[in-house]
Amino acid sequence: MAQRILLITSSLFGEGGQSSALAASFKSALEGRDVELVERNVVEQALPHLTGAEMTSWMTEPGERSADQQALARISDDLLAEVVASDVLVLAVPLYNLGIPSQLKSWFDRILRAGKTFQYTANGPVGLLEGKSGLILAARGGMYAGTEMDSQTPHLKHMLRLMGIEDVHTIYAEGLNMGEDRKQQSLKEAQQAIGQYVARRF
Repeated sequence: MAQRILLITSSLFGEGGQSSALAASFKSALEGRDVELVERNVVEQALPHLTGAEMTSWMTEPGERSADQQALARISDDLLAEVVASDVLVLAVPLYNLGIPSQLKSWFDRILRAGKTFQYTANGPVGLLEGKSGLILAARGGMYAGTEMDSQTPHLKHMLRLMGIEDVHTIYAEGLNMGEDRKQQSLKEAQQAIGQYVARRF
């Protein structure tokens, strides 16, 4: 059976973004592989910030929801269905002001749902999406990996692990604003790492 991959892109600059270039390299490496690829651009989708009304719609029993609540709950339900159906979740992520794009956070706010992707227990939260794997394709203008300035990658891993996705691999393209030579070398190394990941995984 073909592996099902959900690729999430989140660059403000569309196909011109560096994280989008990493996503393109990933898709190119998949050519000829027995996989099913679903793509979602969370910037183009323009999810609004999560509101109390939308969160309340999830907490209301489906049969008791108003028409407005049904429409609000459907936003999250549709996104959740894509995640649940996937075997591998791939996040192509730029670093903006030491964090993830707010559009990507809005996406996470709708898939991190108690009772759906994780549950609270006497010993703390437990993920419900075990058996899946994750890949983070991280594009950065500076050099942050492994330093205290990298507040992004740990955040992403924590959110994935909250859902039970423990097998998470990260590929970095860093120093992209530190001169053209450094940029091209970093992108080349990331492309090679992506090819090696795909060869091992699929």
